[in-house]
Amino acid sequence: MPWQVRLDASSSLFLYCDMFRRVQSAWCVALFLCLAWMTDLILGCSSKDPRYPLDHARYERIDKAVESLRKAYAEKDLSSMQALMLPMDSLDRVEQEVQNDFQTFQDISLEFSIERIMIEGETIDVYVHWQGQWTRTPAEAGVRERGHGMLRWEGVQSILLKGVDGDLPFGMATRHTTPSAPRPGAVR
Repeated sequence: MPWQVRLDASSSLFLYCDMFRRVQSAWCVALFLCLAWMTDLILGCSSKDPRYPLDHARYERIDKAVESLRKAYAEKDLSSMQALMLPMDSLDRVEQEVQNDFQTFQDISLEFSIERIMIEGETIDVYVHWQGQWTRTPAEAGVRERGHGMLRWEGVQSILLKGVDGDLPFGMATRHTTPSAPRPGAVR
């Protein structure tokens, strides 16, 4: 009696092919979903208009006001700074400190980086990180400082400075006064 060896080649081949078809169809579904997602991104981003144009325009005005304040200070333009400020007692101190800075320092370089903007009605709080350098004479290395502060603005169409809070760069002349020269004969 010959031994009969029975191989299940047909059933194992069938299972293998069926499994391959399942994996292949899963890849097709994944590929289709990926292509659909990419198409949605491409077509969804084709619009260049802002979603909320009035809010977008207001944020641009706020950014422009902050940049105008920075530029006026760096260029030592007091009249431009005054044009950005509401006439308030709290800003009179800031204006006096700015005048002292302009008289004390020959060169001012300043950078603002807006960290966050919070709007509640017509009041706008702009939190900024700043860094700058103040130089009395060209030969001097100058004073380097940086800090964080808040600029409070008011308005919707016309954005004007209403107040300040925190560590802002205005008033650097009073922060860094040069020590007075020692009197002749004084003991150190």
